[in-house]
Amino acid sequence: MITRPSDFAALQRDGTSRSSGLLSVRAMRTDLPTTRFAFSTGKKLGGAVIRNRTRRRIRESLRPMLPVLAPGWDVLVVARPATAEAPQAAIAADLVRLLARVGVLEPEPRP
Repeated sequence: MITRPSDFAALQRDGTSRSSGLLSVRAMRTDLPTTRFAFSTGKKLGGAVIRNRTRRRIRESLRPMLPVLAPGWDVLVVARPATAEAPQAAIAADLVRLLARVGVLEPEPRP
């Protein structure tokens, strides 16, 4: 989990960003052995209950991708207002597409 302000500043300064209608992803390569995530849900999304539910839904969409995440990334996932009303499948599909575009997902091995 990304928690230090200096990590957020480095991600904002040096990270690569990709966006869609539901989510925005900013990622930066690091020398760490793991991939760390942070989630941002602004007040435009709604009240605290809606923001917390949206973060849980994003984390749940991320869970099946854990085995194929490339190590050594810091990733910030920003929820846009449309995310609060979007179906879970749409959030998961958007997240997969954006993480693949920035290079966080390892390519699937071909048989």
